[in-house]
Amino acid sequence: MRVNTVRDLALAVRGRRKDLGLTQADLAQRARVSATWISYFEAGRPTAEIGLVLRLLEALDFRLEIHGDQPVVGDGVGGPWDLDDLLSEYRA
Repeated sequence: MRVNTVRDLALAVRGRRKDLGLTQADLAQRARVSATWISYFEAGRPTAEIGLVLRLLEALDFRLEIHGDQPVVGDGVGGPWDLDDLLSEYRA
C-alpha cells in the first residue's frame, strides 16, 4: 500500500488492527501508548509524534520503507535509502 498522507497511514493501521482482531485498547497496550492516542491517530490527526508512530507500526508488524524518486548519486542524495545505513551515522 502506498502511504502519502497521515490519513492513508491511519487507514492502514486501523485495517491491520481489525485484521488482527485487536481493540484500540489492545493495540495501545502492545505499542505502549494510550488508547486515546490510538483513537486520535486512527482519526487521522496529523500531530502524532513520530517515535510513537514507529512503536505503533512495530506493534502491528508493519515494515516502513522510504523511497526517493531520484537515483542515488555520490553522497546518497536522492534515493532509495537504507534507513539503517542512514541511522548508523548517528549511532557512532
